Amino acid sequence: MNIVLIGYRCSGKSVVGKTLAKNLGLELVDTDQVLAGRVGCEIGQYVAENGWEAFRIVEKMIVRSISNQDRRVIATGGGVVLDWENVRNLRHSGWVVWLRADVTTLQSRMMHDERSGSVRPGLVGGNPLVEVQEVLSQRTALYEKACDYIVNTDQKSPLAISKEIMQSMPRGLTHLNHSDQSQGTVSISALNR
Repeated sequence: MNIVLIGYRCSGKSVVGKTLAKNLGLELVDTDQVLAGRVGCEIGQYVAENGWEAFRIVEKMIVRSISNQDRRVIATGGGVVLDWENVRNLRHSGWVVWLRADVTTLQSRMMHDERSGSVRPGLVGGNPLVEVQEVLSQRTALYEKACDYIVNTDQKSPLAISKEIMQSMPRGLTHLNHSDQSQGTVSISALNR
């Protein structure tokens, strides 16, 4: 069984995924990183040269492939929920957690990304900071329908979000949080100290 993180861009999927994977002793699979590796360039460049439709086709192949894996934390791209086959594949092999953030939080995080040189392409042909409200309102119902659990990420650290996810995992996933000293992982009780 996998733990799958969904949510809008800059909701924290990659950074929370790293923290969660480390704390559970699982491998992190970031679909955007896998996709960039597969196409041989950054996502922004790929989208500029090939368009969002081509991006979504490659993303769908990657999701299909990683959904066959087990014991992973999967950080997805923000638009993975636009294709219900993606959602079905991810739900088949995982517990899906929506990392929800409000528009102000997302815009603030996106501005921080831009300052660090990590500019994400616009989704509807405009400024990514301006389009957040519009695109998020279109996707909110899809995120709600796709998820098993929701975590509000506003004003929370990646560690706090990871703790909340670990404490809320269904019974069938609790075996993932046992401490394994040989791998250097920690249990939920260790996080609460």
